[in-house]
Amino acid sequence: MRVIPKWADKIHDSEKNEQCIYDLCFNPDGTQLIVASGQRVLVYDATDGTLIQTLRGHRDTVYCVAYSRDSKKFASGSADKTVIIWSSKLEGILKYSHGDAVQCLAYNPLSNQLASCAVSDFAFWSTEQKAVQKFKVNSRINACSWTNDGQYLALGLGNGTVSIRNKLGEEKVRIDRTNISVNTAPPQIWALSWSSSKEEASDILCVTDWNQTLAFYTLGGKLIGKERQLAFEALKVRYFAQGEYILICGTNKLCSIYTKEGIKLGTVGDEQSSWVWCCASHPNYNLVALGCQDGTLAYYQLAFNTVHALYKERYAFRENMTDVIIQHLLTDQKVRIKCRDLIKKIAIYKHRLAVQLPERIVIYELYSKDSNDMHYRVRDKITQKLECNLLVVCTKHLIVCQERKLHCMTFTGTKEREWVLDSTIRYIKVIGGPTGKEGLILGLKNGQVWKIFLNNAFPVLLVTVSAPIRCLDISSERKLIAVVDENGLCQVFEANSGEMLFQEHNTNSVAWNTNYENMLAISGNNSLAIKVSDFPIHRQKLNGFVVGLIGSQVFCLNGATMSTVDLPLSAPMYQYLDKKMFKEAYAVSCLGVTFGDWEELAFTVLENLELDIAKQAFSRLQNYTYLELIRDLQDLQQKGDCSREVLIAHVLAYRGKFKEAARLYQKAGEEHRALTMYTDLRMFDLAHDYLGTGDHKVLIRHKAEWARNINEPKAAVDMYLSIGDVKTAIEIMGENGWTDQLIDLGRRLDKTDKDLLLAIATHLKQHQQTSAAAELYRRLDDTAAVIMLHVEAREWTQAFVYAEQQPQHRPLVYIPYAHWLAENDKFVQAQKAFHKSGSPSEAFKVLKELTANAVNEYRFQDAGYYYWILSKQCLDIAREDSQRETDMLENYYSNERLASIYYAYHVIHRYLEEPFTTHMAEGLFSIARFLINEILDDKPQEISLFAVLYALHKQARVLGANKLAKQLLDRIHTLKIPATFVEQVEISTMAVRAKSFCDPEELLPMCYRCSTYNSFLSNSNTCNNCGQKFVFSYVTFGKPTIIQQIHAVLMFRVVVEILPLVQFELEDGITDGEAVRLIESPSTNPAKKDTGFVEERADNYQTLQIDEQKEIVHDNFTERLLNFENGDGKYVPLMVNRNNLSAMDSSSVLICKWQPPLRYQYFRNLLPDVPIIMCNTCFKKGYCPFCRTPAESYGYNEPVDDLVSIL
Repeated sequence: MRVIPKWADKIHDSEKNEQCIYDLCFNPDGTQLIVASGQRVLVYDATDGTLIQTLRGHRDTVYCVAYSRDSKKFASGSADKTVIIWSSKLEGILKYSHGDAVQCLAYNPLSNQLASCAVSDFAFWSTEQKAVQKFKVNSRINACSWTNDGQYLALGLGNGTVSIRNKLGEEKVRIDRTNISVNTAPPQIWALSWSSSKEEASDILCVTDWNQTLAFYTLGGKLIGKERQLAFEALKVRYFAQGEYILICGTNKLCSIYTKEGIKLGTVGDEQSSWVWCCASHPNYNLVALGCQDGTLAYYQLAFNTVHALYKERYAFRENMTDVIIQHLLTDQKVRIKCRDLIKKIAIYKHRLAVQLPERIVIYELYSKDSNDMHYRVRDKITQKLECNLLVVCTKHLIVCQERKLHCMTFTGTKEREWVLDSTIRYIKVIGGPTGKEGLILGLKNGQVWKIFLNNAFPVLLVTVSAPIRCLDISSERKLIAVVDENGLCQVFEANSGEMLFQEHNTNSVAWNTNYENMLAISGNNSLAIKVSDFPIHRQKLNGFVVGLIGSQVFCLNGATMSTVDLPLSAPMYQYLDKKMFKEAYAVSCLGVTFGDWEELAFTVLENLELDIAKQAFSRLQNYTYLELIRDLQDLQQKGDCSREVLIAHVLAYRGKFKEAARLYQKAGEEHRALTMYTDLRMFDLAHDYLGTGDHKVLIRHKAEWARNINEPKAAVDMYLSIGDVKTAIEIMGENGWTDQLIDLGRRLDKTDKDLLLAIATHLKQHQQTSAAAELYRRLDDTAAVIMLHVEAREWTQAFVYAEQQPQHRPLVYIPYAHWLAENDKFVQAQKAFHKSGSPSEAFKVLKELTANAVNEYRFQDAGYYYWILSKQCLDIAREDSQRETDMLENYYSNERLASIYYAYHVIHRYLEEPFTTHMAEGLFSIARFLINEILDDKPQEISLFAVLYALHKQARVLGANKLAKQLLDRIHTLKIPATFVEQVEISTMAVRAKSFCDPEELLPMCYRCSTYNSFLSNSNTCNNCGQKFVFSYVTFGKPTIIQQIHAVLMFRVVVEILPLVQFELEDGITDGEAVRLIESPSTNPAKKDTGFVEERADNYQTLQIDEQKEIVHDNFTERLLNFENGDGKYVPLMVNRNNLSAMDSSSVLICKWQPPLRYQYFRNLLPDVPIIMCNTCFKKGYCPFCRTPAESYGYNEPVDDLVSIL
């Protein structure tokens, strides 16, 4: 920091007596200085110190002055107990008085309310108030200051306290410093001031007392940091306008400048001859005015030197005199290091940073070796007071320059080496090198440039210029040196020989490009000059000094601000291109040029066949088309098949320079390449100039292709036909749907042109011209193709005719027909078609896939239907293939069982998934009981045992079967219960415990053969006593039909009970046909035709009486049934003979007429009053949702009980 005196004055009264200056202040724009001296108020011109006017109005010594922020008025306070308000025109406006001498004044920065403080009171005044508001205090007021927002006023009192008041005069905070003092008398607070910085998060109060201490407080009265000793009594404290520095003057006869943390930076001017009572800083500039007790008024300018250092893209500079800011000039990252002391010098190199403080030097290092890392930590401290004019840091050493001497020190402070030169060192720079052996270049005042290595005691003289050196730099490869002297002359020398290569006048700074050897940046005369190799200089406007150049970015120092400027490098690139120095042009482009410049470079080097450079340039442009071209050109170069002219012609053709490319092709004797190029471009007129022998047909073909591509197919067909390319012509006709032309062409072609005729037929087939296509196939004797035509057109009748005429082609018809039927849900017909085609395995495959999909998709009713079809298929195979009969019958029974299970489970699944059901509780109970007895030992895929048990449990509770419900819950708890049913199961478990442990007897299943009641859960649907298989109704297993809805009551009554059917078998020797005839034929057996009644008719009456004389005829079937005794649960079939069959009533017998190899099944209805109707397809239903056979097929028009037996 340099202090420059601007002007000074000595104030006397009329009798030449020295007048003490107690206070002074600037007006808001800094043009006037208001001074309180003696009994007068003096107004000075701040620029040159001219006294503008002397204001007289006080009768005693003026102690204080203050200027309002609005520039309209200022005030003065005096020992005569009055305050005078002056206008900006230096006229008195108002006067008011206090009870004692006025000690200090302060204008509110926002409201312009004036606070005036006397010995025993303080007052508020503003233009809006009619009266002055006064407030008493219990101690002398020595100083006052407003906060930035004008909300609070701080008063410094003589009893050692600070009172913080609001705008109403109320005390909000009191800071007591009496307990801090070591003296018996309280330390008077003689000077204080609120910080004027607007960057602080909160208001900070600077307080000094006559204990020679400096302290900082928050608005709440909390001490910030620790107190600092001043070594003198402070009389005035003033902040700079922006709050970055503090001025403190007092009994030490000096005005000192401090940081906002209280660190002393220096003094303003020399020591005065008396106390310095007051000081003030200019509101806009670094100017300071101070007033002394002997009447001396001095005005100084402060020049804060720029302390900074630069290494490549890292720039370190001093801020606020005590902080170091390290800025990454490329990424604009910044980091601050608080040194809390005056920073004198800064040096930076690679990962090292050195900061010189008054009593020590601190060495910092980066945390990591990352080039973008900005975090520093302390590495070493040299606790020595070193005076130097230049400071440089290296990897392991610190270089201290003291005029002519250069000292090399370790980071511990040990001096290793010293150099003494002939003249003062003006400039020093580290040029790199191995660790501990770095090199330096030095610029001396006598014009010499020396090179020094840290491990060598002997410096090397490089060059000498005629004037003191201002700046110098060395190129990245250490071959060139640029020197700027005090006369502004820049000279470039060859480092080894010292030969001068170039010079430039009016220069202030110079920098080599660290990324390119032959590029130099020169600043001066408000411009930036770029010198590349031997080319002319390129200039642009630039204010400041160039201090660094990396790639295309220039680092410029303008005043105290470092900025990064993007440098356009297009000019040097084009200069290299003009000289065909392509490698150098590419190197310059890599530093940073525009996209258009890259394109120009890439195309220029490509046309000159510099393929390696072109490849790198187009890679930067990400132009993959030209990269493929370059690869092809490199392949041609390696093969040696093409001359240089041909390769350049390829490039010109790619760039659209077709005429130049054609001339080069012709020059190289490659006219056919020009022909191909023009035909590819559809420039047929130009192509004629390069026609050769046999090229006419090629040209027409290219014309035809072009006509085809531009949607002129007719012209293309004519041209193709003209050159004999009938195949392509047919293809175009087919693409455009010209069926008439295709038919005509097919009739004109000979039978020997088989491929062409087949192509025409294929296109006709695609355009639905079946008859025309069939005609062509018949010409070619291709019956299979004719059949496929009808199959693809779904003309099945005609296809069947061909299949019957030529049986070898049946698979061509029936396999597609079967797939079509399956797609339309006609699976039975599809199975027959597959069989007719001779592909039963295909039928099985399709049906198994359908079945598996239905199960996986929870379509259980469809799954049951598909399993029934599978069972029928197995039965058909067993009938046709005796070798597989056993396996197929086993598969038949398995699939038939699965069909029944899935068909029944469909009801349970819907019951649990849907909110409502159309089934009564009795029906759901029977279905669930049937399922649980079927699946306990063998559970099919996707059947939920929990779902069946839970449904049966719920219906059991509804029907009062509490014992069964309890048993079912015990089983349920052994299973994994779904999350959605956990709560319901727990509730049901608690509810069932409250019920009686019994089941209604009427719900127990009864066997109609042996009249035995069976348990609910018996692991099978057979009688435990006789082994007879129960027969259930299927009516409620599916969706109710209209008939079912009408007769719902009867249906559900039947479902609850086991159907009254008893199966019987024929004795040996009785065939199924004979048995059917015996059952259906009229009989003489009285038991079969006598009714047991006597009818009598007369003219006027008709009677029917019981024939008591009739002999009772016994039913042989019933006798066999009643005489049956077994009891061991093993099933023994009921055998009947011919007499039994003849005695049976055919209306009470149900016959399942299975196809061979199965035998018929016979059932006797023990309750003839209950009609039982059976489906003649699956032997289960009359209108059967199980096999999906409609009721109309059987002619059932009357409502009946729709009952199904499980056989």
